[in-house]
Amino acid sequence: MWKLKIAEGGSPLLTTINSHVGRQIWEFNPELGSAEEIAKVEKARDDFQKNRFKIKNSADLLLRLQFAKENPVELRLQQMKVGEDDQVTDEVVTTSLRRALSFFCSLQAHDGHWPADFGSPMFLMPGLIITLYITGALNIVLSPEHQREIRRFLYNHQNEDGGWGFHIEGHSSMFGSVLSYVTLRLLGEGEDDGGGAMTMGREWILDHGGATYTAQWGKFWLSVLGVFDWAGNNPLLPELMLLPYFLPIHPGRMWILSRTVYLPMAYLYAKRFVGQITPVILSLREELYHLPYEKIDWNKARNQCAKVDLYVPRPLVQDFMWATLKNIEPFFHYWPVNKLREKALRNAMEHIHYEDESSRYICLGSVNKAINMLCCWVEDPNSEAFRMHLERIYDYLWLAEDGMKMRAYNGTQLWDTVLAIQAIMSTKFSKDYGPTLRKAHNFIKQTQTLEDPPGKLSYWYRHISKGSWAFSTADNGHPVSDCTAEGLKTALMLSKVSPEVVGEKLETERLHDAVNVILSFMNKNGGFGSYELQKSYSWLEMLNPSETFENIIVDHPCVECTSASIQALAAFKKQYPMHRRDEVENCIRKAAAFIEKIQRPDGSWYGSWGICFTYGTWFGVAGLVAAGRTFSNSSCIRKACNFLLSKQLLSGGWGESYLSYQNKTYTNLKDGKSHAVNTAWAMLALLGAGQRCR
Repeated sequence: MWKLKIAEGGSPLLTTINSHVGRQIWEFNPELGSAEEIAKVEKARDDFQKNRFKIKNSADLLLRLQFAKENPVELRLQQMKVGEDDQVTDEVVTTSLRRALSFFCSLQAHDGHWPADFGSPMFLMPGLIITLYITGALNIVLSPEHQREIRRFLYNHQNEDGGWGFHIEGHSSMFGSVLSYVTLRLLGEGEDDGGGAMTMGREWILDHGGATYTAQWGKFWLSVLGVFDWAGNNPLLPELMLLPYFLPIHPGRMWILSRTVYLPMAYLYAKRFVGQITPVILSLREELYHLPYEKIDWNKARNQCAKVDLYVPRPLVQDFMWATLKNIEPFFHYWPVNKLREKALRNAMEHIHYEDESSRYICLGSVNKAINMLCCWVEDPNSEAFRMHLERIYDYLWLAEDGMKMRAYNGTQLWDTVLAIQAIMSTKFSKDYGPTLRKAHNFIKQTQTLEDPPGKLSYWYRHISKGSWAFSTADNGHPVSDCTAEGLKTALMLSKVSPEVVGEKLETERLHDAVNVILSFMNKNGGFGSYELQKSYSWLEMLNPSETFENIIVDHPCVECTSASIQALAAFKKQYPMHRRDEVENCIRKAAAFIEKIQRPDGSWYGSWGICFTYGTWFGVAGLVAAGRTFSNSSCIRKACNFLLSKQLLSGGWGESYLSYQNKTYTNLKDGKSHAVNTAWAMLALLGAGQRCR
C-alpha cells in the first residue's frame, strides 16, 4: 500500500536547508494496509475509472484516506442541507463552517502544511520517462508499482476519441497524444492491443497527420529519444548566452521559467544528442508516421503543427528567423566557429549546474528538472550531479485515485498553507484551532528564504531571494512575488495573535527582508511579475517558438502578483507605518494605478495564470480596496462588480470554465453549472467591494 511521507530525507545525496520541511514523497510498502483499507483504495480507483469521462479531476482520495486514519476527526455537528426555498440562517452558516474547518484541519501534515495534488498537464511525465529510459535508470528509479500507477494515470486520462489532451480536461492534442503514447510504450505496453487504448491512441495520431505535427517541445523530446530527426527542429543556439546582455534577445532577459527550459534544450540540440536506438525506438519510428522514417521530409516537418496544438500561431518574422538560423547553425560545427560552440556549451552547463545546486537538485519546475538531469548525464553518466538528480525525482511524483502523475512543481506547500491560514483567520472561530495555526505558523517561518543564492546574482541572471517565499519549499528556493506577499501578509496576521496560541511572531528583521523583496519586484509601470522584473520588451513574444504556450518570453506584470503585493504592503504599513514609509506608499500608489490601467473594458481582469476572469477580477478588486479605493470613489470597482453580477447564474452561483483561458472570453461550464470555487471568488470580490447580501 502507498503512504505519503512528509519532511523526510533518507539519502546522503539529498541536501536541505531546513531539514526537508515540506517535502512530500509517496512510498510503496507491501506490508502496509489492512484488507479493509486496501479495499477502500481500490474502490476509489474503480470509481474514478468508471466516471473518468465525466469527472476528470481527482479528489486526492488516497491522501484523505491516509489522513483520516492519522488525524481522525469526529464531526459531531449536524450536516446542514439547504433546499432551494429554505432560508440560510446564521445557524446553518455557523454549523457548516465549523464542520468544514474541522475536516480541513485534519488534512494538515505534521510539519504544518497542507499536501495536495498539482498535476494536470499531460506533457510533464513523458519528459521524465524519456530521460530515465535514455539513461538506463527507468527500472532503477521507478519500481513496478510506480510504473503501474503511471500507466493507470495515462489510461485514465485518455479521451474517448483515443487521444490525450494538453492537460487532463482538454480536447485531444498531438502534443499530449504522441508523448503519452510514447511513454506507455517505454513503460512496456505493446503497440497492438487488439483495438484497445494503444491502438486507439496510435490511430488518433495517424488520423491527425502523424508525429511530425506535434508541437516544438514534443519534437524536442522525440529527438533526444531517437524517434524524430534533429533536422525537424528549429535551431536552438546556446551561443545566444554569449551575446552582450544589453541586447533585448539575450536569454538572461527571458522569463526564468522559459530560460531554464530553453538553455538545456539548446545544449542537447547543439550536441545533436540521441539516446541508444533500441528495438522499441525502431518500432516507434514505424508506428508514429505515415511514411517510412528515412523518407520523411524533416525540413518540412520543422514548420508542421497540428491545428489542435497551434495555440500561439507563428508570425512571418519567425519563419524568416528560423530559415535564416537553419542556414547559419551548421557553421558552428566547423573550425574555427566550433570553438565558439564549445565555449557556449561549457557556459550552458555552468548555468545548468548553478540552477541544480542552488535548488538542491529540485530545480525550478519539473520540465527543466528532467532536461537538466539529462544534460548532466550526457556530460558525465557517472557524475554525482546525475545521481543527486535521481534522488529528487520523487519530490515531483504525486499519487491519487487516478494514478501517479508528475507535478509542475515539487508542490504547492507554501501557497496552500498561507491561504489556509488566511481562511481560518477570517472566521470568528480561529481561536479554536490554535494547534493548527501554530504548526502552520512554524512552517511559514521555516520556509522563508534567509539568504540570497550564492555568487554574483547578475552573472546568473537571478533576482534577490533573501526574505522571500517560494511557491513550494525553501529547498526549491526560487522567490515568487505573490508567494512572498501572501507569506508576509499571513505572518502579519499571526503576529496579532497571542504567542501562547500560535507561537512567537516572525522577527521584525525578517519582515523587513520580505518588504525589501516585494519592493524590488515592482516594475517601472507599477506592475509586478512573478519571479523577476520584466527585463525585456513585450514585442519579443513575436519570437515565442513554443506554438502551445502564450506569453512565455518575458516576465509580464499581472493583476494577481500586483494585487497580492499591494495587500501585503498595505497590511505591513498599518503595523509598521514608519519603515520605508515613502517607498511603501509610492509602491502601493503606482501598483494600484497599474491595476486600474489593465482593467478590461467589460470591468474584468484577466488572470494570467490560466484561472481567468472570476479569479483575476477578485484580485483586481482586492488590490484596489487595499490601496484605499472604495465602491463609491472608484469607477473600476463599480465596473468590476457589474461584470461579476452580469455573470451570475440563475442558481445564484458562478461557474467559469477553463475554456475562458483558451477562448480569451468569459465561458461558463457546460450546461450552465455553477462551481463553488468560482462562486467564492466572485463573492469575495463583491463583499470586498462593500456589497452586502440581502
